[in-house]
Amino acid sequence: MRISIVGGGPGGLYTALLTKKAKPDWDIDVYEQNQADDTFGFGVVFSDDTLDEFLNRDKPLFELMRDQFAYWQDVAVHFKGHEMRAGGNGFCGMSRHTLLRLLQQRCADVGVRMHFGVTIDPANLKTRFADSDVIVAGDGINSAIREYHKDAFQPSNKLRSNRFCWMGSTRPMGEFNYFFTETNHGPVVAHCYQYDKDHSTWVFEMSEDTWAGLEFRETDEEDSRAKLEEIFSSELQGHSLLLNRSNWRQFPRVFCENWYTDNIVILGDAKASAHFSIGSGTKLAMECAIALSDALVEQGETDVQAAFQAYDTARRTPCQITQHNADVSLAWFEHMDRSWDMDPYQFAMVVMCRAKSITYDNLIVRDPEFVRKVDDEWYDRLLAQTGEDLRKSRPTPMFSQFSLRGMTLANRVVMSPMAQYSADSDGNLTDWHKIHYCSHATGGMGLIFTEMTCPAADARITQGCPGMWTDTHEAQWKDIVDFIHTHTGAKVAMQLGHAGRKGSTQLGWEKMDHPIAETAHNWPLVSASAQPWFEGESAVPAPLDRAGMDRIKAEFVQGTVRAARAGFDLLELHCAHGYLLASFLSPLTNLRNDEYGGSVENRLRFPLEVFDAMRAEWPDDRPMSVRLSGTDWKDGGLIEEDLVAIARAFESAGCDLIDVSAGQTVADQEPVYGRMFQAHLAEAVRNLTGMATMAVGAITEAAQVNTILHTRRADLVALGRPHMWNPYFTHQAAAWYGARNEPMWPKQYVSGAVQAFREAEKSRERMIELQRKAAPGRHSNS
Repeated sequence: MRISIVGGGPGGLYTALLTKKAKPDWDIDVYEQNQADDTFGFGVVFSDDTLDEFLNRDKPLFELMRDQFAYWQDVAVHFKGHEMRAGGNGFCGMSRHTLLRLLQQRCADVGVRMHFGVTIDPANLKTRFADSDVIVAGDGINSAIREYHKDAFQPSNKLRSNRFCWMGSTRPMGEFNYFFTETNHGPVVAHCYQYDKDHSTWVFEMSEDTWAGLEFRETDEEDSRAKLEEIFSSELQGHSLLLNRSNWRQFPRVFCENWYTDNIVILGDAKASAHFSIGSGTKLAMECAIALSDALVEQGETDVQAAFQAYDTARRTPCQITQHNADVSLAWFEHMDRSWDMDPYQFAMVVMCRAKSITYDNLIVRDPEFVRKVDDEWYDRLLAQTGEDLRKSRPTPMFSQFSLRGMTLANRVVMSPMAQYSADSDGNLTDWHKIHYCSHATGGMGLIFTEMTCPAADARITQGCPGMWTDTHEAQWKDIVDFIHTHTGAKVAMQLGHAGRKGSTQLGWEKMDHPIAETAHNWPLVSASAQPWFEGESAVPAPLDRAGMDRIKAEFVQGTVRAARAGFDLLELHCAHGYLLASFLSPLTNLRNDEYGGSVENRLRFPLEVFDAMRAEWPDDRPMSVRLSGTDWKDGGLIEEDLVAIARAFESAGCDLIDVSAGQTVADQEPVYGRMFQAHLAEAVRNLTGMATMAVGAITEAAQVNTILHTRRADLVALGRPHMWNPYFTHQAAAWYGARNEPMWPKQYVSGAVQAFREAEKSRERMIELQRKAAPGRHSNS
């Protein structure tokens, strides 16, 4: 078996080492265009978990590396003259030059042939290595092989907006440091860590506007050094900056849809890049090298294609998760100015939790003193804003009160609107609704939403959707609201919406979004424009005319009056998910050329008319919210500027809260899923407008709720599916955090509360002890 590896970076060398160890009789060659002692950049970073894997795979390499580690546990955030430290993180830095030297040494030990100063022409790749069974393309982020074979690999390569450059310094440091500083042209951050006894890495990052304002030039290293030494003079503590191809760059976000073609397989940054802010580029390359080596050793001799597929299967999802975390992290640094008004520890909390992989509970285990200080700032802010003094009871953020107009919620957990499809054909509620809403309301959440409720029969999504257009509907909803108000501390919100072109469809557990199977049961549809949901299958909706607008506005108004009489505490207008009002807001579904189409101001016109009419009838002391899709997950759809403009327009009309969801505007959307995957949209509205927001979407843990609140991504947090299978999510969280002042337990369940707190305390103590036994520091060379 002959393997030729193009690219002598960490990924290529590690693949060669592990494979040659397992298969000594295989011929393995590494070809690198640079010389053996060339390297660019300064240091690399590994976590304890990654070091565990290195130890398991090649102990001699691990021992060589361990002698060179600069190890730390603290992350220090420096902001506006304050230093905030979070301990218990467990990372090591080392020289990139040293890492390559040690990998080369180990490759030589096991018999890998290495060729340096060799340039491989990708056009002649197959000819040059005609006798190779496998060709590994590990030629870096600017891979010539990837670009030559781009039709096969299908790469995407997007330059991100921030500017950055790498430098070094002789300044020692015993922790990872983020130095944030303000200039006359905007904020700048230095990401810094020690990588050997006498040297530290400094990665400087700023927005394009700040970079241009400070008059940096891409390739003028000396000018850049002089300016940065002045900006960070106090942080450098008299030490100078060191240069090594320290040009200014924009980070290229690379991902290949296909990872192999014929006998060529792609590896490392050539395949997928991960932003340096989570220190994962080299880590990602070496972990993928492990999987590629394993696959080749196991199947390479019998079926190279099967080996390549096994490598893809093993690494695609972990690679995408790492890259997603890196994308979220880099996006925060692109908008770090939005957090600049925060108090010091809240800002530090945002920095620690920016990628969403670290949560409030993770930090409690790592450094409870850091979390205590973050909480203290939270209590001080609440005291200043509301007069509520929580410094003695010390609940976590999710158990603090929140007020909008005359409504005060006991906590910040919300049960999201969730369609039940269980009404009768006339829109009447059934026993299911009473059991569903009344039982869930005893679960402790501060606010419970109804599913989207329709102000007319032809406004429904399905025949199973509930209505609010008859006296019977009103009485049925009032019965539920009265029960919740009598027996629980929860407030109740009515969500009113019109399905538009997504109406007249089958129940959610049938063929969702497809027309009702019995043709006679379908009804005519309306929308902003004559676009069906499914081309060729869904009915073509009629573009709404002035008479239709007036009729639908009147239907929303009568639904509003009924909701007020039924006793609802908050009223929400549904302007998301491709329903009628959302179809006006999105440029994908609004193709009108009248005063209701075109600019965002025009697209807002009808939704605002409806909201204005509802607000006029809704009691002044009760709040109103609007649900928006923050993005359509499709090119040409809503962008952040639209979202902010729409939110501000509704705020001016009297909206008190923006409920930020996403997508479901078009059938061919391309969403990017992940934990808390829509929270950044609520965060944008919250930070750019100052409006209260509610986050929703793949939020599953109390730790995530507290993280979202602490980092000002939202003021309320809504959970949908978790409440379906655990109505007592909030009570469970109260027990876990020991929130004994949490007032939401029904008196019939108080004895159960006592046991819940007792058992949760035992579980919490056991978990913390186990996690601390696995605390970072196990690979320190000190």
